[in-house]
Amino acid sequence: MAEAGTEKLIAELKARAAALGFDAFGIAPADARPDLPEKLRLALAAGWHADMDWMADTEARRGDPRQLWADARSVILLGVNYGPQTDPMALLAEPGVGIISAYARNRDYHDIIKGRLKELAGLLARRSGAEVKVFVDTAPLMEKPLAEAAGLGWQGKHSVLVSRDFGSWLFLGAILTSADLPADRAHPESCGSCTKCLDICPTNAFPAPFRLDARKCLAYYSVEHKGPIPREFRAPMANRIYGCDDCLAVCPWNKFASVSREARLRSRPELERPNLADLVQLDDEGFRTLFAGSPVKRIGHARFLRNVLIGIGNSGDPSLVPAVIARLTDPSPLVRGAAIWALRRLDPARAESLRLDSQAREGDSSVRDEWAGVL
Repeated sequence: MAEAGTEKLIAELKARAAALGFDAFGIAPADARPDLPEKLRLALAAGWHADMDWMADTEARRGDPRQLWADARSVILLGVNYGPQTDPMALLAEPGVGIISAYARNRDYHDIIKGRLKELAGLLARRSGAEVKVFVDTAPLMEKPLAEAAGLGWQGKHSVLVSRDFGSWLFLGAILTSADLPADRAHPESCGSCTKCLDICPTNAFPAPFRLDARKCLAYYSVEHKGPIPREFRAPMANRIYGCDDCLAVCPWNKFASVSREARLRSRPELERPNLADLVQLDDEGFRTLFAGSPVKRIGHARFLRNVLIGIGNSGDPSLVPAVIARLTDPSPLVRGAAIWALRRLDPARAESLRLDSQAREGDSSVRDEWAGVL
C-alpha cells in the first residue's frame, strides 16, 4: 500500500475507533518488545504468577506475539477509559460496605470491547486485504508492554499501564494484523522518583518497582485464587471483596483522568457501596442476578461469599454474628472455613463454644483445620 494510502487508512481507523468509544489508539510492530521473553521467564522462575499455571503453560506464546500468530506484523492497541466517579479507596473507612474494584462495578469490559474491536478489525481487513485477529485479555498476549510500545502510556511501578490523559484507568484491547503498518513512538517511562503505588500496598506485593508478586496481591487472592485466603492476608483484605484498586487509585497521574464517558462502564449504583450484611445473605440465584453481566459473576457464589465473610470478620460489627453462624453449615467448605474465621474475629467465645461439636461433625479436612486454627 502506498504511503498516502496508508496514512489515509490510519486516519480512517483512528476516526472509527473514536466513534466506537475508544479513547486511545496506537500502533506497534509485532516484534517491538524483544525483551519480553526474558522478563517473563524471570517472573515465572521467581514464582510471581502464584498458582496461575496458565501463565507458565503459555510462556512461549505470551512472550512474543509472533509465536501466538506467525503472520503478525503489527499490533494496534486500543484503550477505553474507565475512570471511576469516586475514589475507590474512600470506602476503606466504611467497614460495613463491601469494596468492588472499579473495573467490575458494571458490565464485563470484555463483552463491551470485543465487538468494537471486531468492527474496527473488519474495517482494516476490508481496506487493506490483510488478515486480523482481536484480543481482549483472553489470549496470551501481553497488552500492557505492547501498549507502551504503541505510545498509549507506560507501565508504572505498579505494573499497570499509566496514561498522561487517563491515569491508571484504561482497559486495553489489541488487533494483531498481517499488515505492516507505520508504528507510533513508544512512550517513555514517566514515574520519576514517585513510589506512591508501591508504598500504599497493604501486603507489600511489589518486590521491586515494576515487579508484582501475585502471591502477596489482594487482587489475586480475591479474584483468581480458588482456595481459602491465606491467614496472613485476611486482615489486610479489610472490606475489599473483589479486587484491590489501591495502587491504581493513588497514582498522581489520575489527576488528569476524567470520569469514563462510557455509561456502560460506569458504576451501577447497587455495586458502588453494597452492604456486607446484605451480600452475605445472597443465595446462588441472588448472586447471579445481582452480578449479571459483571466480572464478579465469574468467581462464583462460594468464592464471593468467602470474600464477603473475610470482610465481615474485619468489620468489627457483632450484629453480623447470626449471619456468620448461618454460613457455618453452608454446602461449600470454602464458605464454612471463612465463616469460622469471621466468627472468631467477631465473637471468640461463641466460636469456642461451637468448636468441638462442629469440628467433630466436619467432613472436610480444610474446615477442620480452620476450627483448629491451623489455616
